[in-house]
Amino acid sequence: MKKYVSWNVNGLRACVGKGFLDAFHELNADIFCIQESKLQEGQIDLDLPGYHQYWNYAEKKGYSGVALFSREEPLAVTCGLGIEEHDHEGRVITAEYPEYYFVTCYTPNSKDQLARLDYRMTWEDAFREYLKKLDASKPVIFCGDLNVAHEEIDLKNPKTNHKNAGFSDEERGKFSELLAAGFTDTWRYFEPDTEGVYSWWSYRFKAREKNAGWRIDYFCTSDRLKEKLRGAKIHTEIFGSDHCPVELEIDL
Repeated sequence: MKKYVSWNVNGLRACVGKGFLDAFHELNADIFCIQESKLQEGQIDLDLPGYHQYWNYAEKKGYSGVALFSREEPLAVTCGLGIEEHDHEGRVITAEYPEYYFVTCYTPNSKDQLARLDYRMTWEDAFREYLKKLDASKPVIFCGDLNVAHEEIDLKNPKTNHKNAGFSDEERGKFSELLAAGFTDTWRYFEPDTEGVYSWWSYRFKAREKNAGWRIDYFCTSDRLKEKLRGAKIHTEIFGSDHCPVELEIDL
């Protein structure tokens, strides 16, 4: 059984000051991914005995960035999608293992008034094609902050957020396309009708206290891994960021 965890830490240095290492050791994952590290190389020395560390930093300081910590040394690790337009913001790491590919991703935010929606649509198509290409050679497990609540059940206030970033028809449609390309949203696989469980809450308006949240952090897998899925969790009890960690257990 393998256990994987993904967490948008919204600034790793800040999160380390709020118990990141306690949560990391407690969750005890085989692969642990973070998004929004907001770091440059050399800005943190993270002591994680027993884990290989892989980082992809944004060129812009204090912005974006992802990392992957793995007990098993991968066969190969690549950063980005291999597309110039998309590879300056530190958004993707892919680790290849003998039986599968593992990808962590921090999807671009469409911003207020959907100012970056056009770029987001281009990104979505490129990311989907990238995953399909990997999936053609071996199964894929991917995780991260995908910056979209897929269905109304995935956020507290769907009506008032209908045309906002993360819940626009365009973004939701792209996530549907991604699933239709042969991938499973593992939380919904186990919890098809569960309401009120979210992975992100605004820092404003006491949103977390009121559980006025969104489920925008995911583990998805190639459809052919469905029979191997054993459990999915959203760790709403863990603080330290405006997101909480999400988890997948799979029998590989």
